Amino acid sequence: MNFELTDEQKMIQEMARKFAEREIKPVAAELDRTHAHPSEICAKMGELGLMGITIPEEYGGGGMDYICYALALIEISKACASCGVIMSVCNSLYNFPVYAYGTEEQKQKYLTPVASGKSLGCYGLTEPGAGSDPAKMLTTAVMKGNEWIINGTKCFITSGNVSRYCVLAAFTDKSAGYKGISSFIIDFENTPGFRVGKLEEKLGITASGTAELIFEDARIPAENMLGKPGQGFRQMLTTLDGGRIGIASQALGIGRAALEASVEYSKTREQFNQPISGFQATQFKLADMATQLDASELLILRAAWLEQNKKPYEKESAMAKLLASDTAMWAAVEGVQIFGGYGYSKEYPVERHMRDAKITQIYEGTNEIMRLVIARNLLR
Repeated sequence: MNFELTDEQKMIQEMARKFAEREIKPVAAELDRTHAHPSEICAKMGELGLMGITIPEEYGGGGMDYICYALALIEISKACASCGVIMSVCNSLYNFPVYAYGTEEQKQKYLTPVASGKSLGCYGLTEPGAGSDPAKMLTTAVMKGNEWIINGTKCFITSGNVSRYCVLAAFTDKSAGYKGISSFIIDFENTPGFRVGKLEEKLGITASGTAELIFEDARIPAENMLGKPGQGFRQMLTTLDGGRIGIASQALGIGRAALEASVEYSKTREQFNQPISGFQATQFKLADMATQLDASELLILRAAWLEQNKKPYEKESAMAKLLASDTAMWAAVEGVQIFGGYGYSKEYPVERHMRDAKITQIYEGTNEIMRLVIARNLLR
């Protein structure tokens, strides 16, 4: 067993770390305050190859492995969780299904712009009445002539307000249940009948837009179906398995940011004539945070290695997402406690880390669903 990273993995980790420290961390608090989309940062991440890390170079990607992806995403998320989730959605939820299930023509037309960082992509699954149970979705796609006519509303779509492209789930045969779900590639700029609805006001990741997507007799070409009719549910499950590695990496980045801020602060904050780092109560908090974060990292890297080597990883990605997100939330709360009253103030970053961490326990499968996925694999 070898725990050493390859030279390529070390290179992208260091590149992402330097970029995040130089370009993202100094503006993260302002992005959080203003809720501004980090367009310049996204463009620079695209230039660095971070928006299509695992996609082959022939489609505009970086041609690297899934461990590179996880390592880079951890570093970006440590600086700004909003930037991290934008990067994660492009890589995991948009690029992956288009590359895995798309035709050559679809890859050239719809994958290359996002993998190269020239455009953003999103994933349209969740609806007001369909979260953990996608069979409750109401969005439909009906073939008329040489077009699909789409009707329905998606909600809580990360980057939905700033993306050009989307992989969308819709029923092509409602009577078939899960087997009637199909996937489509949507070019928002060329889809009559589509519009962006409301933007959500959120607790955290405020620089990442979360939008409603509205389709009213929206028309897309017949060739924009991804795969074949009825394959959407299986595509969805595989896509989300990989997406959970991305969210686990985002969560780990948030947790590490909380730990680093807490360590630094504990060395300078004095009470009772000594730094609070000298108190065993503080030391135990820091030790527990570091241990759980390292355990999360090992689970993430194991899941990424399994995906890279085309081995089953559904259970492992769920475990990574479950532990990393729970740990990030807990570590952020502990960080606020270490900072005391200052931790509750926006003067320091730990309150932002606490707000950002919460969503990682919810999206791309709640942690209750993660436990069901893990149990299902154990009981097969």
